[in-house]
Amino acid sequence: MVKLLDFWAQWCGPCRIMNPIIDELEKEIKGIEIERINVDEKPDLSSKYGVMSIPTYIIEKDGVEVGRKIGVTSKADLVSLLK
Repeated sequence: MVKLLDFWAQWCGPCRIMNPIIDELEKEIKGIEIERINVDEKPDLSSKYGVMSIPTYIIEKDGVEVGRKIGVTSKADLVSLLK
């Protein structure tokens, strides 16, 4: 199972820029689970994953981190991390 963890916050401009891209990925790529984690509501989870900047995207496969991208990025970059 491939999982994309999306660490974001409501007040974060770059996170708002990325939201439509994450929505597209959710619809277009089958077999992945996307978990959106609001860093203000779940600071313990942010700390557990060592998230220092947002947006941060962590890709896990079978519970193991296999990729990480920080900041605004292209849809193509995220797709390549997911494959």
